[in-house]
Amino acid sequence: MSQSPSSRFRMGVDIGGTFTDFVLHDGETGEVRTHKQLTTPRAPADAVISGVGRLCEAGGLRPADIGQVVHGTTLVTNAIIERKGARTAMLVTRGFRDSLDIAMERRYDLFDLRIRYPAPVVPRWLRIEVVERIRADGCVETPLELGDEVRGELARAIEREGVEAVAVCFLHSYRNDRHEREAAAWLGAHFPGVRCSVSSAVLPFMREYERWTTTCLNAYVQPIVGRYLADLEGGLAGLGFAGKFLIMNSSGGTLTGELAREFPIRLLESGPAAGALMSARHGRSLGELQLLSFDMGGTTAKGCIIKDGTPLKRYELEVARMHEFRKGSGLPVKIPVIDMIEIGAGGGSIAAIDERGALRVGPASAGAEPGPACYGRGGARPTLTDANLVLGYLSSESFLGGRMALDDGAAAGAVSAEIAAPLGIGVERAAWGIHQVINEDVARAFRIHASERGIDYRNGSLVVFGGSGPLHGSRVARKLRIQRILCPPGAGVMSAFGLLASPIGYETVRSSRVRLGGLAPAELAGMLDRLAEQAYAFLIRAGVEQGSAQLSFKLDMRYEGQGYGVEVPLPSGMAADALLEAAPQLFASRYREIFGTDLGDREVEIVDWKVEALGPSPPEVEFTLAAASASGLRLKGRRPAYFPEAGGFIDCPVYDRYGLAPGDRVDGPALIEENESTCVLPPGDRLEVDDRRNLVIEIGT
Repeated sequence: MSQSPSSRFRMGVDIGGTFTDFVLHDGETGEVRTHKQLTTPRAPADAVISGVGRLCEAGGLRPADIGQVVHGTTLVTNAIIERKGARTAMLVTRGFRDSLDIAMERRYDLFDLRIRYPAPVVPRWLRIEVVERIRADGCVETPLELGDEVRGELARAIEREGVEAVAVCFLHSYRNDRHEREAAAWLGAHFPGVRCSVSSAVLPFMREYERWTTTCLNAYVQPIVGRYLADLEGGLAGLGFAGKFLIMNSSGGTLTGELAREFPIRLLESGPAAGALMSARHGRSLGELQLLSFDMGGTTAKGCIIKDGTPLKRYELEVARMHEFRKGSGLPVKIPVIDMIEIGAGGGSIAAIDERGALRVGPASAGAEPGPACYGRGGARPTLTDANLVLGYLSSESFLGGRMALDDGAAAGAVSAEIAAPLGIGVERAAWGIHQVINEDVARAFRIHASERGIDYRNGSLVVFGGSGPLHGSRVARKLRIQRILCPPGAGVMSAFGLLASPIGYETVRSSRVRLGGLAPAELAGMLDRLAEQAYAFLIRAGVEQGSAQLSFKLDMRYEGQGYGVEVPLPSGMAADALLEAAPQLFASRYREIFGTDLGDREVEIVDWKVEALGPSPPEVEFTLAAASASGLRLKGRRPAYFPEAGGFIDCPVYDRYGLAPGDRVDGPALIEENESTCVLPPGDRLEVDDRRNLVIEIGT
């Protein structure tokens, strides 16, 4: 029985800093179509709307035939990093106005006297103190007072400063949210045009600084996300689309537009999370459970560790770091998120000579406007894409499947003028330097990321994707001493594939300190039931039936007197009394796994209670490439490409990815092109196509 058009066709759309990627999947035939076009930074929705129309037209469909569009975006991340959010005020408990400035009182570098920290998104003069006080046990000590003084201060802030959003952040609201709810109702009655975020709803976590920073950031991006989603949903409706619109969140699930407007901070790492999920899915299908995911696009490179077939997750991340790799140099955000390292390294990364006379590439990017010099859109600075074109890894005639011509002369001219001439070297050597600097930057970031988590990635494989990932995968793998690379079909748009593989999901954490020894089974069951009820409520709002959702619980536990907890997953299906009996051993086992020992019979306490709810998994999406040519390997042609181990430029074979069949082998040096990316195979490396048409590359010695 065939599927109805409303459920048969699904589309994934991932906005990057340079390109927007599209994948259209036919659930009945399994056919997949892809599309890639330049992002429109000033109005990101424009690229999405035009791309959806073009891809539907290419597939002989109407947008009305599409049942679901799943979207990933870097809008929130970019708005925070670039400080392009809305003017935001804060209602805060009297006496705690300066908490955002005091922060953690922690130096991320003990010896650098010039270290800087990012400024809070709410300046001090827009933090309005409110008379109220709730104690740590949840009891009301001082009733909430929202009189004419507070109303006047906020009215002046709106009039003079253009405030569009307000963050409500009161002390101990994670234990009792009564005052925050009352303040939100008061704001809605007196200032209906202002967006409101309350900390007990954004994340009921007990550490005030992290909770308040997260809430302020949520309020900061609410207006721009609201306007963006209105433009996008209106534009899609104008095309005739009437299906379900979902947005990827940071933890690997999807949200409705309504929930995304309410909690836009959960859209941090929206698109990159989809790529990490797809890497894990590819690994599981191949029996590769230990992976390092490497996603490199036009603006950034992202790395994620896949352990036992699942991406690592955490409940905190930092944004807007003043020092790229230093923990503590950014703004903390407490949300569930797939654990990734992200650096400013991509095709648009600008190369320059720094004050020391050394070559530096990124983090500044040419993006889509004006783009690299070779795009011919007004860019004049040399970028990584220009260098890869000079080196012969990219072709001016086959870029994006021949739909976008590149200017070889402009690329060489930019590299020569700003890099080769100042350094007194040839343009080819300068281009190779740009290429290698990026490789080393990526490898160094991945090493730090893995070492901070105590993980040895060298026995696993590297999954490479994104428009630039396959260009750099072999060189990065060599630096990381990884011997095997997986390059999936459709690697250039793999994050868009990941969007279609993501179920509707919701995660949250609630702080409540409880001694394990004094906890009754009924209390444990009651707390877990309340968490489940909250999670189910969000899924039901997204249209998921309660009976089809899956729940999993975790507890942050610690020995009494310690400052931080250890996350302990709870077995599913256990009765509360059996779970309570097993909890001490579950914690001790997890503690030993991390620290190598446990503290015996010391009192254990639960600090945070976590729940994850997932709707049904979407149908499997597999990229089906065109059938191989009758002659086997499909050689498109040859062109000079730069490989220093072979003496410089050599005549290199160029293969059509769509012509490679399972079992085909290619020895490096070689270039394998598909519409959205090119895989560079250096001398000594060997490639074999597996049954799923992945390029499996063994790194030479």
